[in-house]
Amino acid sequence: MSSSSFDLIVIGAGPGGYVCAFRAAQLGLKVALVEKRATLGGTCLNVGCIPSKALLASSEHFAFAKGHAAEHGIKIDGVSLDVAAMLKKKDGIVAKLTGGVAALAKARKVTVVTGEAKFTSATEVCVAGSASDPSVSLTAKNIVIATGSAPVELPFLKFDGTTILSSTEALTLPAVPKTLAVVGGGAIGLELGSVWARLGSEVTIVEFLPKIAATSDDDVVRSYTRILQKQGLKIEVNAKVTGYDAAKKTLLAEREGKVLEVPAEKVLVAVGRRPYADGLDLAKVGVELTDKKRIKVDAHLRTTAAGIWAIGDVVDGPMLAHKAEEDGIAVAEWIAGKHGHINWDLMPAIIYTDPEIATVGLGEDAAKAKGIAINVGKFNFAANARALANDAGDGFVKIIADAKTDKILGAQILGKNAGELISEIVTHMEYGGSAEDLARTVHAHPTMTEAVKEAAMAVSKSAIHAL
Repeated sequence: MSSSSFDLIVIGAGPGGYVCAFRAAQLGLKVALVEKRATLGGTCLNVGCIPSKALLASSEHFAFAKGHAAEHGIKIDGVSLDVAAMLKKKDGIVAKLTGGVAALAKARKVTVVTGEAKFTSATEVCVAGSASDPSVSLTAKNIVIATGSAPVELPFLKFDGTTILSSTEALTLPAVPKTLAVVGGGAIGLELGSVWARLGSEVTIVEFLPKIAATSDDDVVRSYTRILQKQGLKIEVNAKVTGYDAAKKTLLAEREGKVLEVPAEKVLVAVGRRPYADGLDLAKVGVELTDKKRIKVDAHLRTTAAGIWAIGDVVDGPMLAHKAEEDGIAVAEWIAGKHGHINWDLMPAIIYTDPEIATVGLGEDAAKAKGIAINVGKFNFAANARALANDAGDGFVKIIADAKTDKILGAQILGKNAGELISEIVTHMEYGGSAEDLARTVHAHPTMTEAVKEAAMAVSKSAIHAL
């Protein structure tokens, strides 16, 4: 077994891991990046965020050509679907981006080691190889665990990769299923359900909770649900899934003592993700877990073992790629003796359907439940000129501000490109800005961002284009 010494070893090359490694290399550290996959980028780049967004974009193009182009005076005869070409497009995007990360690693002189890592001590990991590529031992004073997460499997709906699918298999279906049941009304289920519904599948979302997109405010979800139903998705809430009848190709669920039977040639189980630290042998080096099986860390993401850090999905907080990136940058800077910074309270969350939902900070419902006095400003995209020109009149921007100080506490946007629009609100919140600060920021006309400005003005009941 060969051995090499580094200043830092990062285990896992997803958005958190490779960003941590690159930032550490920028700061002059000698870095090894360990990844079990043949390509870098983790779940997000290989089988998560990026391929799903590629399919969302392709399916939106198809839906426009088939159902909306004529409204714009564009006549397209004989629109047909080539699933293989769509998947090839998706795979090409993934390959380009994973190749780009590999090129960046080389340019930054980060040593990439392929294989599964296991701790042998608090300063050493063994990376299992193959007969042609023997195991190697890596040592470092600091080690970062960035191994991400994996789909949660239900005991009565075990993944078989053919009928009962995780999000990974749902990205590679060779043909559009006649019927698809999606277990879980969160971001992953709604996004992939939308993809296959646009392409012609009869999709039913089955959610255990009283509403889909459960972390969003009730008014957002009510409007969102109506829009998705208009697009053809069926939505069943307050429904507890109990099993699958393979003979009938039916998903079984219960609601208020009654049995629900949902047609399901395929079933996508999207009930969440679990932290993945399998095989690392954490107990051997004194890395403790929380009650929720996430790695226990302090405010600087140090584990209970000296010199070992953990970031991203394996620690507490939302399982978001950008959260993992921020964790990674901060840890790299702390290790290098710099002043890392993370604001975990300002992590925007986005559901990339059409329309999108984007949220940050405190919602209206949560603020009221906590007894916080707030003022709320709301502006509908139906009154925004650019939105109407873009077929994006559905939805609204809502800004929640402290009633006494006018400080922005949170925002929720339902609309096309909401994930892009939320960023300027996050920026104002980062420096403790007020709704008036946002309202007095110049926004170009005509843009959809004007709806953000108008919502900020509406906090003080001074919106120009609303009654």
